Amino acid sequence: MKKETIKQIIRDFHVTPLPALKRRTLQVPMDTGKIITLVGVRRSGKTSCLFNIIRDLLDKGALITAILYVNFEDERLELKTEELDLLLQAYQELYPDMPLEQCSFFFDEIQNIAGWDKFVRRIYDRGTKNIFLTGSNARFLSSDIATSLRGRTISYEVFPLSFAEYLNFREVTPDLNSTKSIALINHHLGEYLRQGAFPEVIGYNDALRNRVLQEYFNVMIYRDLVERYEIRNLPALKFFLKRIISSATKQVSVNNIYNELKSSGFKIGKNQLYDYLEAAVNVYLALILRKYSGSLVDRELGERKLYIIDTGLLNALDFKFSNDTGKALEQAVFLELKRCEKEIYFFREKSACDFIVKQGFEITEAIQVSASISNAETRTRELRGLTDCCKKFGLKQGLIITLEDSNEFEHNGIMVTTMPLYRWLLRE
Repeated sequence: MKKETIKQIIRDFHVTPLPALKRRTLQVPMDTGKIITLVGVRRSGKTSCLFNIIRDLLDKGALITAILYVNFEDERLELKTEELDLLLQAYQELYPDMPLEQCSFFFDEIQNIAGWDKFVRRIYDRGTKNIFLTGSNARFLSSDIATSLRGRTISYEVFPLSFAEYLNFREVTPDLNSTKSIALINHHLGEYLRQGAFPEVIGYNDALRNRVLQEYFNVMIYRDLVERYEIRNLPALKFFLKRIISSATKQVSVNNIYNELKSSGFKIGKNQLYDYLEAAVNVYLALILRKYSGSLVDRELGERKLYIIDTGLLNALDFKFSNDTGKALEQAVFLELKRCEKEIYFFREKSACDFIVKQGFEITEAIQVSASISNAETRTRELRGLTDCCKKFGLKQGLIITLEDSNEFEHNGIMVTTMPLYRWLLRE
C-alpha cells in the first residue's frame, strides 16, 4: 500500500502544473556532477528554488516524467530507512522504460528520514548525477553529509529574502538616481525591517503575518527541536528560546540564563542549555557571531553575539525589535553579510566594531552600524570603534552604515564612508 501511495505522489507531481514563482538571486548550478544541497530555515524558499531548477530543466528539453520530486514533509510518507527503496521501485513501475541514470532527483526535507545519506549515495554511485536535496537543519550540512557524501556535494544556504529580492517580490524596480524612487525604497525598507522577509508573508496584513510567523516558530519548537532532539523539558526550552531571542544583536550568556532558570525553579543542567543553543543554531532560528581573535581556540570559545534569522519573526513574538532602529539595522546588515557568504566577526578591545570581514588570512573590511551619528556622543563612540579596528588590522578605510547619512571624511588617519542602509543593501 505504501508503494501505491508513492506512485500517486509521483504521478500527481507529473500531471500538476508547476506554480509560477519569483526568481531568487541564488544561482544554483545544474551540471556539476555533484549532489546539490540547499539548507536553511523553514519557509525560507528552498522548495521554490527546487521548482525553479525543475522549470529550467524542462526549458532545456527534459521530460517531466524524467524528474522524481518527493517532499518528505508529506504526511502520507511515513517511510523507514529500509523503505526508501520503495521510491525507486514505484517510479520504475510507473515508467519502466526510463533509465534511472537519466533521471533527476529532487528530495525535499530529506533529513526527516534516518539513513537518507546512504540511500542518496547509492543513487549517486549507480550513475545518477542530477540530485538536489533540501533540509532545515545545519547538521545536514556537516555531520550527516560528511559521513557518506563527503566530496560528492556542493552546499548552499537559503536565507529569507534579501532587500533586493523583497523589492522584486513587491514589483518595485529601484532607481538609485531618482528622488521619487529612493523615497519609495525607504518606505519599503521600513516595512522590510519591521515585517521581515519570509517569502510567504510578503503582502500579508499585520495580524495574518504575525499569526503565520508565530506558527513558524511553533513548528521549529515542536518539529525541529522537541521531536528531532527528543527534548522533554518543554517549559525550560521555551524560556530559553525567548531569552536568546530577546538578546538579538547582543552578547549571549548561557550562564546568566541558567541562573535565571534556576532562580525560577527550573531543574535543568547548564550543559543542556548549551545543547539547546546548538540546536537553535542548527535549525537556523539563531545565528552566532564570534569575537575575532588571532587564536582559533579563543575565537571558538570566546565571546559570542547572537542574531535571529528574521526581524519579522522577532516582532511577531512580541519583542518589538524594530522599535530600536539601530538594532534592526544591525540585524539586517548581519543577515546580508551571511547571505553573501562573508566570513565575519565582531571586534572588541578598548572599543568595539560591529563587523569585520575576513578573506583568506586578511581582514579586508571594518563595518560599523548606527541609525545615525548626528548625536555627538554616538558619533564619538562609533568613530572610535571603527578607527581603532582599522588601525589594528592595517585598513586605510572603514564604513559606517546608517539610516540616512551619506558622507566621506577622514578621521584619525582613516577614510570613513557613511552610507544609507538602502544603498548598501542594493549595491552590486
